[in-house]
Amino acid sequence: MRIETATAESWKPVLQLALAFAAIKFAIEFIGNLLAQHFGYGIFRDEMYYIVCGRRLAWGYVDQAPMVALQARVAEMLFGFQHLALFRSLSALAGAVKVFLTGILAWQLGGRRIAQVMAMIAVLIAPVYLGIDSFLSMNSFEPIFWMGCMVVVLLMVAGGSPKWWMLFGVLGGLGLLNKPSMAFFLVALLVGLLLTPQRRILWNRWTLSAIGLIFLIALPYLMWQIHHQWPTLVWLNNVNHSHKNVKLGPLAFVGAQIMMLHPSSIFLLLPGLTWLLIAKSARGFRWIGLMYLVLLAIMIHMFAKNYYVAPVYPVLFAAGALAWQNLFSGSRKTAWLLPAWCVVMVIIGAIALPMGIPVMPPYTWIRYTQALHMTSQNTETEKTGPLPQFYADRFGWHGLVAEVGRIYNSLTPADRAKVGIFCNNYGEAGAIDLFGPKYGLPPAISGHQNYYFWGPRSYTGEVLIVLGESKSDVEQYCHSVQQIGEVDNPLAMPFENGPIYLCRGGKAPLSAYWPNVKNWY
Repeated sequence: MRIETATAESWKPVLQLALAFAAIKFAIEFIGNLLAQHFGYGIFRDEMYYIVCGRRLAWGYVDQAPMVALQARVAEMLFGFQHLALFRSLSALAGAVKVFLTGILAWQLGGRRIAQVMAMIAVLIAPVYLGIDSFLSMNSFEPIFWMGCMVVVLLMVAGGSPKWWMLFGVLGGLGLLNKPSMAFFLVALLVGLLLTPQRRILWNRWTLSAIGLIFLIALPYLMWQIHHQWPTLVWLNNVNHSHKNVKLGPLAFVGAQIMMLHPSSIFLLLPGLTWLLIAKSARGFRWIGLMYLVLLAIMIHMFAKNYYVAPVYPVLFAAGALAWQNLFSGSRKTAWLLPAWCVVMVIIGAIALPMGIPVMPPYTWIRYTQALHMTSQNTETEKTGPLPQFYADRFGWHGLVAEVGRIYNSLTPADRAKVGIFCNNYGEAGAIDLFGPKYGLPPAISGHQNYYFWGPRSYTGEVLIVLGESKSDVEQYCHSVQQIGEVDNPLAMPFENGPIYLCRGGKAPLSAYWPNVKNWY
């Protein structure tokens, strides 16, 4: 295998090429965000929630591991959240590292320069990667931990020191602090190794040290879960038994994988997986193909969202590029097909770019996608408007907060002193917390996700401004309910449009009623 005879000199061109493509990836994401904000796309719903969590750093949250809140805290401290290209630059950088690792993986599998380029282009143009790297989230960092572990295991499979397990342990532990799905990757990787002769790298004391290190790094998150009675498991169970997420059968789930990576990805994924599973030259890498199949089966069984498998595909792209290299690069008559394929993929990627990053004005985007018959895959069942949820969740927040500000400032000083702003979900609450100070608004309260743990603050429930709830639900708590405002943005998610109520005379102290507002889904 390549690593056994690698020298610093042989690594140099590999690193240079991977770094060049990583820089291209960063530029695409950064410029894409500049254009998106210029065309009116605002901050994403989840980003506002992450910022609020970052202002309340903890070792865990109801619906996320702690690292994304830390990422948001660092991004807000360094750049603020008004200039989105800067605020999201950490995710763009994470995407660049993913492209870099793809180039390294292609080389580790035996790929030459053309195989590296093919694999990295496939990652560059995949709509799912363009999307997750274009806003601040844990998903942009997740492939770094997965593929970082893959690089380390390949080093040891090729004869490297078992001490590399310590780096594996650090990556695995940090990966769990980033997103719990890291655990499924680790299980699938273990099964893949156990089913192949490469299991030999497991039988040493450094493997146990890595397991201990993973546990030690993730321990604070585990202790937070125990202390709070496993809220993440409760939340996941609630989601699984609700109709919130789109649930796909096995064939539909596999089809969704291809679509989120771009339909042309099948020309790398299928050869790559086939090569890993049956080619004689891939015997040393068979565990990678098995790992993928195990991981895919787990996610299908759990009715996971389709993009939960996305972090594993860079290594399959690398394998697919190597399969094409082996097939065509040996003859001058066919070798030209590989660079030609790269050119075609760049063109296809440019055409599909607006599906991952909103680089067009909203109504131009609608006309463009309709003309080319492009459709977005929603992972949730909520009704959408003219834009898919991933884009619609960037509209309406400023208008909502302005309307609440108008209502708040129309109240008497006595009412303003005790009024609370109750929001149905963390998007509304996050908008109030981020943009509300401009209008003198107090912090929001909500029963949604971690806002529930932050409680009703000091509000008694005598006077409430209520967003996102039906009048009948508000009347269950309040003696007097009056519609006092309304929001209506045609580009926002439809459920965010509707009346705003002024509630007077809570039927019980808000602190006593608070358990009834818990909303974990």
